[in-house]
Amino acid sequence: MTETIKWWQKAVVYQVYPRSFQDANGDGIGDLQGIEQRLDYIEKLGADVVWLNPVYASPDKDNGYDISDYEDINAKFGTMADFDRLLAKAHEKGIKILMDLVVNHTSDQHKWFIESRSSKDNDKRDFYIWRDPVDGHEPNNWGSFFSGPAWKFDEATGQYYLHLFVEGQPDLNWVNPKVRQSVFDMMNFWVDKGIDGFRMDVISLISKPDGLPDGEVPEGGEYGNSDKAVANGPHVHEYLQEMRQQVLNRADMMTVGEASGVDIENAVKYANQDNSELNMVFQFEHMGLDNNPNPALGKWYDKKVSLVDLKENLSKWQNDLAGKAWNSLYWDNHDQPRAVSRYGDDRPEYRVVSAKMVATLLHFMQGTPYVYQGEEIGMTNAYNLQRDDFDDVEIKNAFKYLIDKDHLTDEATMLKYVHAKGRDNARTPMQWDDSKNAGFTTGTPWLKMNDNYDTINAKAALADLNSTFYYYQKLIRLRHELPIITTGTYELLDPEDEQVYAYRRVGQNESLLVINNFTSETLTRDYHVPDNASVLISNYEDDALTTLRPYEAKVYRFDK
Repeated sequence: MTETIKWWQKAVVYQVYPRSFQDANGDGIGDLQGIEQRLDYIEKLGADVVWLNPVYASPDKDNGYDISDYEDINAKFGTMADFDRLLAKAHEKGIKILMDLVVNHTSDQHKWFIESRSSKDNDKRDFYIWRDPVDGHEPNNWGSFFSGPAWKFDEATGQYYLHLFVEGQPDLNWVNPKVRQSVFDMMNFWVDKGIDGFRMDVISLISKPDGLPDGEVPEGGEYGNSDKAVANGPHVHEYLQEMRQQVLNRADMMTVGEASGVDIENAVKYANQDNSELNMVFQFEHMGLDNNPNPALGKWYDKKVSLVDLKENLSKWQNDLAGKAWNSLYWDNHDQPRAVSRYGDDRPEYRVVSAKMVATLLHFMQGTPYVYQGEEIGMTNAYNLQRDDFDDVEIKNAFKYLIDKDHLTDEATMLKYVHAKGRDNARTPMQWDDSKNAGFTTGTPWLKMNDNYDTINAKAALADLNSTFYYYQKLIRLRHELPIITTGTYELLDPEDEQVYAYRRVGQNESLLVINNFTSETLTRDYHVPDNASVLISNYEDDALTTLRPYEAKVYRFDK
């Protein structure tokens, strides 16, 4: 079986959010030269791949996910020469570069859309999704992912255009073969530059349902659920197979599709081992387990996830994709809160040990792990940010629609929810050291710093051999060295245990037993560890056997 292992199945990806990583020119915004300056740090961690969030030209209505020119660099981040140098330097270090591909929509300032909205008979009109009003209002009831309607009326031509995200992000019309060819040509521009793959933004949404029918309106909500209406549409797999033929087969690349609304059946199609579409998908089921019980409030909530529910979901993906498709493994990213705050315990006495526990649980599963910048030093949610400090359009719209307009909860409660689940928790600048602005910039940071950088920073982590950084470094090294982590089967233990997440990985000649205490309590559990077992990694210095201390994680290795 080892011969068939692909490089990306043993790889660990480090996600860089460029505007928050390192500012090299003092303007308060991270940039490409800043990333280049920190490649040694990523190399020391041991990551194989850097996934760059979008660095393309953009008016930044949604932090670069509204692209005005796919073949140019956002001036805030530098120039194409800066990008070329970063790519070359990364390759010198053996680090691959994964580009963010955003092709469900463009910016409304992209030349295609400027032409498309100029008149109904322009040859780019059909590059986007335009519809006549229905009874004087929007063509259907779909809501935007960022609150409000998903349609914008255009006075000049008397039609609405579809934007599943912000108004400045009109959706491309993938039914049009010219759109698809234009996208494939653009992708090949980057392939020819020598990049190593693509992370594909909301790729499950590119094929809209025929006839654009109304979506189901959640109880207490105003708009139809466009995610359910659009995700995994009728032609998405055809489009991706066409992309595979036109682009992806040209090089040995890594591909991961962000696939909201994906289920097991569709994931097997997207990430089938026959390589007809993508290598893997990001699924979001485990991200929704701690959503608000009131569907009108969606994700906004501050209660911890049920461990039983989390086990059931992660185990389903481990078992049901095994031998059919490949998993991606992640806790956090630029769209999710900090892992240690959400799944661990970010109080000072438990932060380090619980960050290691959360990492242990994920990194011994089958799949490709993704580490989001700062996760490896245990960065936490930013509780010091208040309503006026937030930059994220999703957070701003949540206050605007859910509080000011619909009065679904009060402002103080909403702030607690945002401190738990808001995207800006992950977007505060990287904490490099304890100097002013955490060594991120000599200027004024584009987003307020998390105020705990004087104690939580990379410099302190690198100086402490027991830090989360070196723990992540060891987890990555073990994945590179031990085939069982890549190929072993997965077996969940005690699915109803509400406090401990334990599972086995079983290989041909050996097994791993992975034990994680998800509580701040001292527990007793007996997993009948064999006498010949050795501790492979642990977040405590000794082995207390059947006693599990607060947030204890340990992995035993033994002959089968």
